Amino acid sequence: MLVLLPPSEGKATGGTGGPVDTGALSLPGLAAAREAVLDELVELCAGDEEKAAEVLGLSHGLRGEVAKNAGLRTAGTRPAAEVYTGVLYDALGPATLPPPARRAAERSLLVFSGLWGAVGVGDAIPSYRCSMGVKLPGLGALGAFWRGPMAEALPAAAGDGPVLDLRSAAYATAWKPKGELAERTATVRVLQSKTVGGVEKRSVVSHFNKATKGRLVRDLLTSGVEPGGPAELAEALRDLGYVVEGGAPAKGGRPWALDVVVTEL
Repeated sequence: MLVLLPPSEGKATGGTGGPVDTGALSLPGLAAAREAVLDELVELCAGDEEKAAEVLGLSHGLRGEVAKNAGLRTAGTRPAAEVYTGVLYDALGPATLPPPARRAAERSLLVFSGLWGAVGVGDAIPSYRCSMGVKLPGLGALGAFWRGPMAEALPAAAGDGPVLDLRSAAYATAWKPKGELAERTATVRVLQSKTVGGVEKRSVVSHFNKATKGRLVRDLLTSGVEPGGPAELAEALRDLGYVVEGGAPAKGGRPWALDVVVTEL
């Protein structure tokens, strides 16, 4: 099973590894595209700080990210699982996974990125700031830029197994599964259920959406389950204690849409 994750906006700084090698990252077919984005991002951030901050959508308090991006070619690296922080990754807890689950994570998890396209959690990368919503002066909107390269690389990475797509909307623009692969893909929406005046009300959650997805991935990894498709994935989640609704789309060639319903966040 391939699991697609969004990155975190905040990232851990520092790193004792050598400079990033774009060809050594997962999905090596993306190396040329990564080099193009990296070149333009470094050039942008090594020039006019005001312009770079505007392009990257940085507030005054985040101007230090511009200098960090300017030094990406020589910056120290660490595994992506350590670089990405925030609610989802705190709940996933990559550092505390048992060894078998950690190996499964390195095989199956891909983190989407405006800079790298997508990386594995074991890939050595530096801390950076560049969301998928950024529009670089030379390359344009990164979501659109990555569609071609990702369309070449992702189907092979998915193989013939299911895909669990937990990306946010901005990162989903970079790649959308099609045809038979879409039919093996499941997206997840987290809903909170509350009873008000004897009537159940459901709402989409944001902050805790990420936490639930992180726990969900951790539970799948530690259970060792290997579902053969979206139906088996939904059943596996139910076996792990999740309330899962939804299922196959009305028309073929589309992903499954699963709702995970929670009462406590």
